[in-house]
Amino acid sequence: MIRNADELGGGDARETALACVEAGIEAATPERVIAERLSLDGDALSVAGASYDLAGFDRIVVVGGGKAAGGVARGLESLLGDRVDGGAVVASDPAETDRIAVIVGDHPVPSERSVEGARRVLDIAAGADERTLVLAVVTGGASALLAAPAEGVSLADLRTTTDALLDSGADIHAINAVRKHLSAIKGGQLARVAAPATVVGLVLSDVVGNDLSAIASGPTAPDDSTYADALDVLDRRGIDAPDAVRERLSRGAAGELDETPRAGDPAFDRVRNHVLADGFTALAAARRVARERGYGTCVLSSRVRGEAREAAKTHAAVGEEALATGNPVSAPAVVLAGGETTVTVRGDGEGGPNQEFALSAALELAASLRGADGDAALASVDTDGRDGSTDAAGALVDVDTVADAGEARGALADNDAYAYLADRGALIRTGPTGTNVNDLRVLVVDA
Repeated sequence: MIRNADELGGGDARETALACVEAGIEAATPERVIAERLSLDGDALSVAGASYDLAGFDRIVVVGGGKAAGGVARGLESLLGDRVDGGAVVASDPAETDRIAVIVGDHPVPSERSVEGARRVLDIAAGADERTLVLAVVTGGASALLAAPAEGVSLADLRTTTDALLDSGADIHAINAVRKHLSAIKGGQLARVAAPATVVGLVLSDVVGNDLSAIASGPTAPDDSTYADALDVLDRRGIDAPDAVRERLSRGAAGELDETPRAGDPAFDRVRNHVLADGFTALAAARRVARERGYGTCVLSSRVRGEAREAAKTHAAVGEEALATGNPVSAPAVVLAGGETTVTVRGDGEGGPNQEFALSAALELAASLRGADGDAALASVDTDGRDGSTDAAGALVDVDTVADAGEARGALADNDAYAYLADRGALIRTGPTGTNVNDLRVLVVDA
């Protein structure tokens, strides 16, 4: 899974960090998740404990998108075979399938390919009726991959707005409040188009807390955000959005446009969503590997958020405490966390939240543990294999990564963690992993 593991390894702490990362990513691969959470017994399809009688449907179609969508499609074809009558999903990478079209889109900023894929998905959903079972694939990354601009909004408008939101440091809920109200598929609108079909959402979550309305911008979930909320996000973040975006949101806030469907809307009468995997799926697998290697473990949280460089200081401090006092776990120990941190871009460099997290943690480890009676290594990755817009999943650092603290702080100030870490051979490279359950952070402390 980690292509440059041989270059990154060396020492128990580093090897354990890499093993935990690999286990976490592998546990969240969609084919494995589908095999573990879905089963078929005659006509009875079990999805995360819920049962669906396939004899009650004339057709089964698969629609949706996200970074894990190609793998989910393969897993569904393996399980259901010729019971699948067709479908289309939009993914970030191609996948070989027989019955479900896998259309490649773009992430994190939508493209024309994303628009064409979303149109295909909407067309298939619109053809469903009350005797159709719609298996809706909802995975992280679909907010960009499933791009269906609302009336009056162009793809260029979406791209400009998305870029500005990502650079602003806004969290996923704020970003999605805007995207939902500029879309014809997000915020429960895929469910609305598919009604009165039975819709079963197959969800791989990349959102802290598994908020169904936020995962992939909630195409099959009720939406509580409003046009007014979207305008407020633009104003609070100082987003200079295109005129068409401002005009649509202002018209919606004035009551001239229909809101996205709320809870209780008839569109959701025959919709049920199942979260099949999330950040804790990866954390649990990493914890098992750590224990097998003889380490005590502590899961700080699967919901860490905020500025990456600040969150890293807390994670490093817990490792320091473990070495110094044995709290909250005695060394040798592995301290784990997941979630989704953000970066407020102020410089001109290159990087991503996990690289900034790793570099900030490396500064802390160098200051507090270099020369101490112990060793430490920290790996921080995005489980999809791409941290920010870079070609690295994240980074592996230890007490010796930072030799010149001033240089490291300068890299952080310029948001240029990628170049700094690349020069030190610290970047973790996996390539696209085919899944996305948010970030995974592994701090190993050896007594």
